[in-house]
Amino acid sequence: MSLKGSIKKIINKKNKSKIICLTAYSKNFAKEVDKYADITLVGDSLGSVLYNYNTTRKVTLKNMIEHAKSVRMGTKKSLMVVDMPYRTYRTKKEALKNSIRVIRETKCDAVKLEGGFKIKEIIKYLVKNKIPVMGHLGLLPQSVRGKFKSKGKSKNEKNKILRESKLLESLGVFAIVLECVETSAAKLITNSIKIPTIGIGSSLYCDGQVLVTDDLLGLNETNIRFVKKFANIKKNINKGIKMFKQEVISKKYPSKKYSY
Repeated sequence: MSLKGSIKKIINKKNKSKIICLTAYSKNFAKEVDKYADITLVGDSLGSVLYNYNTTRKVTLKNMIEHAKSVRMGTKKSLMVVDMPYRTYRTKKEALKNSIRVIRETKCDAVKLEGGFKIKEIIKYLVKNKIPVMGHLGLLPQSVRGKFKSKGKSKNEKNKILRESKLLESLGVFAIVLECVETSAAKLITNSIKIPTIGIGSSLYCDGQVLVTDDLLGLNETNIRFVKKFANIKKNINKGIKMFKQEVISKKYPSKKYSY
């Protein structure tokens, strides 16, 4: 399927079936995510998950490119989207140059940028130059210092996010991530635009959902409200490592079967 066809397929899922979006930062995780996800996101959340950064602002373009290269090797059917990290799209020319580099070096399908009114000219320029863009509104991790707070509770804030959603739609983004947007606001926005919304902590009314895969598998220690642990693979990891250690110490491994 062509890139245009893949993006159209995502858009056409609106009001029909939920969009599944999950993060991946390496080939092995990507291979498993790809079996179930419509969108595989190489998120700048890798900063906290893999590097223990307290902000996504420390993530570099090089970080994103190297991890995305690995993810590409495991991604075959889902749409692969890469976050543009902090300070890589401050101007139109910078944004285009870096987006082209990301797509060229990683073979990803699209990029994701955080923001609305402030980056409207940048998004417009990217779309004009054939760069597929996913939007991101509500809580913007690259702009946050301190605690994360939900968005859209006040009338003014709700209207702002709604207007930004309609703006991004008019500029040509194919989907919008709504992060930590209050339930009624997320529902209003989702019902007001023709492109899909993908929620993270933004209620079941969004057209799809995204989570950090490490979080939902119980690998990452977090107490964020919207994170639900759907599995605890730490137990299996610990079991396997413990068994390896025991067999090495007892000289059970490597047996003749596992030796040359």
